[in-house]
Amino acid sequence: MARILITRPLPEAVCDAVRDFAEVEVRASTAPMKPAEMRASLTVFDAVLPTLGDAYDAEIFDEVPHPRARLLANFGVGYNHIDVAAARAAGVTVTNTPGAVTDATADIALTLILMSCRRAAEGERLVRSGAWQGWHPTQMLGQHVSGKTLGIVGMGRIGKAIARRCHHGFGMDVVFFNRSPVDDPGVPATPVESIAKVARAADVLVTAVPGGASTRHLIGAEVFEAMKPTAHFVNIARGDVVDETALISALQTGQIAGAGLDVYEFEPEVPEALRALDNVTLLPHLGTAALEVRAAMGMMAVENIRAFLAGETPPNVV
Repeated sequence: MARILITRPLPEAVCDAVRDFAEVEVRASTAPMKPAEMRASLTVFDAVLPTLGDAYDAEIFDEVPHPRARLLANFGVGYNHIDVAAARAAGVTVTNTPGAVTDATADIALTLILMSCRRAAEGERLVRSGAWQGWHPTQMLGQHVSGKTLGIVGMGRIGKAIARRCHHGFGMDVVFFNRSPVDDPGVPATPVESIAKVARAADVLVTAVPGGASTRHLIGAEVFEAMKPTAHFVNIARGDVVDETALISALQTGQIAGAGLDVYEFEPEVPEALRALDNVTLLPHLGTAALEVRAAMGMMAVENIRAFLAGETPPNVV
């Protein structure tokens, strides 16, 4: 029977599904794996189910040139923590879990849009502090979302899901930038040729691109300079897509009105300068944090493992 390592605690139904066809070890820690653990995982197990933060980089594969493990069935759609080329060179297949995360991540984008524009996090802190003096007509005036312009950087599954919610739910106009042509954005939407042009047009700018070297610091000072001083920025992609220092400066100086973040450049470290700002909403990477969603992600990873062990091509090879 094949031996499988699950690197973080997952919903029990997911672990039980793997136990139906393999011997399973579930790592108890919720922290990312250390290099020694990753090297051991490649030598002891037939397949590994890793997730965000388990940095299977080229150095790990260099140190284990002939791994027993032939599959990394990543739990999550993003896999920039895995060097796929190095894995492939070592004879290791990498899979992910697309689709299962789309709606949940889009919902968090909407949460952040509303919280940032309507100053909800700031208001919640005010009430908890005991300093709220009661309602008055000019208290904490934010920005109305309905009828405004949404700018999206990255019009893939998640970008399209955000566009649908904003267009149909709030009557927002949609402009977007995507590196490749988009045949059907799903709603009336205008493609533009640069991120800066999207930034200039948008009342709310949302990033929904994959992580990785090609998108690192895709959003930096020049993008924030292009945005309106009344505009809000939302990131539900990967933390290093954004130059966090440039974002902090834009928020501190009033270059943009506010931001909503679910991810961070050096996660889980969040700079004190960012935490000190009232005009930013900070969530602890809640993008897919719903039991049904995490279970669906896990079951997709299980199906990738099951197919691989049966000698079939897994459904979600990257």
